[in-house]
Amino acid sequence: MRPRVVLGIEINAQKSGGMTADSVLRLTHHQRRLVETSAAIRAEPPDRIDYLHTVHCQIGIPYKNPGDHVLEWDRKQGNASLRIEAGSVIDPATGNFKRLGLPYGEKPRLVMIHLATEAVRTGSPVVDVEDSMTGFARSLGLATNGQQLRFLKDQLARLAAATVRMGIVEDGMAVQFNTQFVSAFDLWFPKNSDQRPLWPSTVRLSQEYFQSLGNHAVPLDQRAVAALASSAMALDMYAWLAQRLHRVPTGRPQFIGWKNLHEQFGQGFARIRDFRRSFLQTLQHVQTAYPSARLSADDQGMTLTHSPPPVPPRYSAPRLK
Repeated sequence: MRPRVVLGIEINAQKSGGMTADSVLRLTHHQRRLVETSAAIRAEPPDRIDYLHTVHCQIGIPYKNPGDHVLEWDRKQGNASLRIEAGSVIDPATGNFKRLGLPYGEKPRLVMIHLATEAVRTGSPVVDVEDSMTGFARSLGLATNGQQLRFLKDQLARLAAATVRMGIVEDGMAVQFNTQFVSAFDLWFPKNSDQRPLWPSTVRLSQEYFQSLGNHAVPLDQRAVAALASSAMALDMYAWLAQRLHRVPTGRPQFIGWKNLHEQFGQGFARIRDFRRSFLQTLQHVQTAYPSARLSADDQGMTLTHSPPPVPPRYSAPRLK
């Protein structure tokens, strides 16, 4: 039996050089969780499916806070450009608009998964996040204390208020698409005058976005999402591979150079070689959570080979109305 390599550790129970009790103990808590998740995914199908719109599987948001004074964030990949603009919300206490910062980090990525999953599950574009957000955080193993939930809901407010602009320039012509994934939301604040964070309690997905979920919702294994929930880059890579690998033609692997990978995932890395080191480390974690993924990497880039999706096709999202 050929040994497996998980997080750089060779696993082969039939050989003395495989994983031992001592090597398991030397793993960090996060590494142990990834190894256990990989074993569970290999052993049985998921009992809970998360979803993410295919658009979100291909475009990213900032990994780190660019500063609340930064109101626009641009990314460019090939001939495609993305701009996210911070939005404003009306303060129900004063009636005045308040500018919010840009969404950033792993939390808004988890929020987007939650909104898409709830919309698919309920068949409604209206998502009551006040009650469901705590349960979602708990299912991912995230802390559900007041501070963590405040941060999660703050990122939800930033995401709900933001505007996304996508453009493609080709043959001297530009095509632009502007959207807000959330068309309306209710704002709530505690009665305690010392604390008045603006939190959406209910959000309404835009009708166009909601309807397209029926055809473009990518199923994700909730166990993998939970295991990768602490890394924005890992979540982006997992979602991207989830919608990409099964569409690679059988027998026709696709090669992607490091320059293109850096454009898509390398925000914050000025040098490609520094990005490559971080990317490969994160890729080990993603492959552990997506054990059926078939890919390889070398000094030139990464080669993708046709692979089964992380969730069997029978779990594809129903058509939404």
